Amino acid sequence: MEPRPAPAPADTLLVVEDDPEISALVAALLETEGFRVTTAADTAQAEAQLAQGDPDLLILDVMLPGESGLSLCRRIRAHSAVPILMLTARGDEIDRVLGLELGADDYLVKPFAPRELVARIRALLRRSRMGASPESEARKTFAFDRFVIDLDGRDLRDTAGLPVTLTSAEFDLLATFVRRPRRLLSRDQLIDAVSGRSADPFDRTIDVLISRLRRKLAAASPDVVLISTVRGGGYLFTQVVRTLP
Repeated sequence: MEPRPAPAPADTLLVVEDDPEISALVAALLETEGFRVTTAADTAQAEAQLAQGDPDLLILDVMLPGESGLSLCRRIRAHSAVPILMLTARGDEIDRVLGLELGADDYLVKPFAPRELVARIRALLRRSRMGASPESEARKTFAFDRFVIDLDGRDLRDTAGLPVTLTSAEFDLLATFVRRPRRLLSRDQLIDAVSGRSADPFDRTIDVLISRLRRKLAAASPDVVLISTVRGGGYLFTQVVRTLP
């Protein structure tokens, strides 16, 4: 008999949560879903874990003893693109907005349904892994303004060849615009494309992501409006997009 192929390694998740009961419940849930889980009760423990290497995804509570999860999110984003799912208390919109502005990829409010947590995690992992497989012959590479974007390789560079670092959510947002240039896209359409979920009337996720994306693109192209706001309608990617071989 031919030997069976070795199973793929389990995704590693780091759960940063100070409530020991919630931490244990979340870890047990995720382990039953096939994930490998490590936990930390505060930012110091989390950074000790991160010093050993980035996990595949970080689940980060906002309210932690001492330093907040928001501060840790900001420091991580200075050097890592690891997907970050923030956990926030229901109604704390300012925490959700700040988390997204500091580089989080998604947020989930407490109390949350276990199935939704798992679904959000799997969605973020899929997005972060798109293009991680060996290169295919038919790559999706486009040029616009002063940039070249490779959708399969999940790579954005300016015309000098310098990489532009985007989070997973920021890249998905830009890819959505590039696939639909000069078309008005509503906030609901963009939220569905980026996170696979419906928006509520007060959901500012896309607004924050667009603000972050604009700042990063403006560093290489400060004199061009790449994404315009259409009042009451949504957002419009203004550039002509060219397909590259």
